[in-house]
Amino acid sequence: MFVLPPPPRYPTQAAYNAAVAAGQATPMIETNNILTTPEEQFLVGEGTYVLKEDLHLATPPPHPSEAPVINPNPLATTPQPATAGTKVSLLSFAVRPPPPAFYRLTSATALSASIAEHPNESRESHDAKLSSDGEGQSASFSDGGPSTSKTKDANKRRKPKNNMTKSNSSFISRVIINESFTKKLADRPGDGLFAFANINRAFQWLDLSSPNKADYLTKILFTKAHCLCHAVNKVTKGPGHIDLIMGFSTGEIIWWEPISQRYTRLNKNGIINKTPVSEIQWIPGSENHFMAAHMDGSLIVYDKEKEDAAFNPAEEEETADGEGETSARGVDHLSRIQILKSVHSKNQKTNPVAIWKLSNQRINAFAFSADNRHLAVVSEDGTMRIIDYLKELLLNIFNAYFGGLSCVCWSPDGKYVVTGGQDDLISIWCPSERSLIARCRGHQAWVTSVAFDPWRCDERNYRFGSVGEDCRLCLWDFNVGMLHRPKAASVRHRGSISSRTTNLQRAETQGTTASRIRSNSGYSGFEGAEDDIQSISVPVEPRSMTATIPPVLTKKADKDPLCWLEFTDESIMTSSKTGE
Repeated sequence: MFVLPPPPRYPTQAAYNAAVAAGQATPMIETNNILTTPEEQFLVGEGTYVLKEDLHLATPPPHPSEAPVINPNPLATTPQPATAGTKVSLLSFAVRPPPPAFYRLTSATALSASIAEHPNESRESHDAKLSSDGEGQSASFSDGGPSTSKTKDANKRRKPKNNMTKSNSSFISRVIINESFTKKLADRPGDGLFAFANINRAFQWLDLSSPNKADYLTKILFTKAHCLCHAVNKVTKGPGHIDLIMGFSTGEIIWWEPISQRYTRLNKNGIINKTPVSEIQWIPGSENHFMAAHMDGSLIVYDKEKEDAAFNPAEEEETADGEGETSARGVDHLSRIQILKSVHSKNQKTNPVAIWKLSNQRINAFAFSADNRHLAVVSEDGTMRIIDYLKELLLNIFNAYFGGLSCVCWSPDGKYVVTGGQDDLISIWCPSERSLIARCRGHQAWVTSVAFDPWRCDERNYRFGSVGEDCRLCLWDFNVGMLHRPKAASVRHRGSISSRTTNLQRAETQGTTASRIRSNSGYSGFEGAEDDIQSISVPVEPRSMTATIPPVLTKKADKDPLCWLEFTDESIMTSSKTGE
């Protein structure tokens, strides 16, 4: 039996760039994944956490044809398009114990069918209650088994059209498949956990239930494009089929089915949008549709099975959405979003399904709420936007003290939104009351990821975590009823959105909003946008009038900046920019 030789070994990208800058010729060598079991622990109120394993993913070097990126000013703080970092997705086919049930959706608040698929398309399930985990619960907080509803059989699902292992595409440099790939899939336990990780220009598929987690099932190396984000579809998952999408620094997107090793390229050569994809997620409950955030401030909805076509906003016809006319040109003054193509457009034969322009600066992250209807979007212009996805309506704009916002997540019950950003702070917002609940101080550098621990949340108490550029993991507990504002602000009360009149809202924002809207924000060029912004933008309250929460734990979790965080029922998982 012919066995492929081991892959060549390369130095780290930093060492390679330094050698090239110094004029030294260096051989390109790639390292293998390394698994260690360090002895380390930290104590929190509920008990002791023990660091079980430290898996270092092989950091691929630049492709030989890729020019090294050398920063001419190492002190520059201007954000650059991300080309490095490690993001991870977890997947299990087994039905795992769900988080606490207090926030589970009822049929009255369950997923609306029109958010999952285009209204003019039929669904095989015909089930408006089906969520992305197939159990009628929120996709963000449950990883249950595949749906038993009238969904397509896994073997009959449409797969991508191209074979990745035999591809001659210049976009893909190399595909390395474990020589025991078929046997490993057949022998693995049914309740095992898969992990997918993108790191620079590589993508790895790992089996965390394997005795040797360092052995990847599949490793893909791309030529010049860097994979910046990815997402797994929990609706279509099954032992015989997995739908996964990846977003790249070139703006291109790959739909990959890892079991059959087939793939399709979307937005090929940037035919729809040429800017990098900073975040990508499946639309909750959808089998085909996903949303990608591009770094030009656009949100684009794609269909994995549709062909791409060059998009010209001028050719889009006006379409009726049942509540009024939405023009594809300019700004819809009812929605305050520049809708280049509506999700309700009649022209849905090709991608894109929809395009929204939110800002002139890059979108860093977005998250769907527990009811799968509302969208929280954070961007480099220092704003968080709350959007009604179905109505394409911008509900609120919240602002950071300074700098951009980099990460966002919803509480399990959908009442609160947590953001982190370049002001080294974590902010807790209540969209229904249009208010800032508290600021969390504990990081000493930019916050890169936030996530709630649904297993430690109940009707009144919440636990969430954060990681940042300071290499620290912080855990936070908050109870809104126990929060106290500083004495100077004790006479002020938070009013609900229903108790405020339009005139009061405008009176509160005048004199503060206009000066806070940046000259290069996404609305600066929109006709009539200033008045619209003032009516929905929430004023920034002074720090002296905002409650402050200290962390219940702050721990240096790695020697390198952290960039990803997730809670499971058994552990806390993090990743760093260098692949650990």
